[in-house]
Amino acid sequence: QVQLVESGGGLVQAGDSLRLSCAASGHTFSSYAVGWFRQAPGKEREFVATISGSGASTFYAASVEGRFTISRDNAKATVYLQMNSLKPEDTAVYYCAARLHIWGSSSTRDYDYWGQGTQVTVSS
Repeated sequence: QVQLVESGGGLVQAGDSLRLSCAASGHTFSSYAVGWFRQAPGKEREFVATISGSGASTFYAASVEGRFTISRDNAKATVYLQMNSLKPEDTAVYYCAARLHIWGSSSTRDYDYWGQGTQVTVSS
């Protein structure tokens, strides 16, 4: 089992950058694929990006590709989401989630462990 804690959210202006962190507890963190999702008020939770356990493979939603970068440091048991050129439509609560072994899913149903979320607000 793994526990996840997100941090790094905040209030920024359009065009600014933020880096979110997802710190994991538990052993064998490198065995887990990790995804970032977000949920805006009144909307369903949506996929943002995912990374394989080794960090060698990544996949992004079309809405963030080229602006966001997912990475991980398994020695620190942490996954990052670097968000550049932020837009007001990026405003949401951002969640990280983990899934054992299998990488590549953009569905919330495929992830077993979730953090509590961190708020990102982008003003225009």
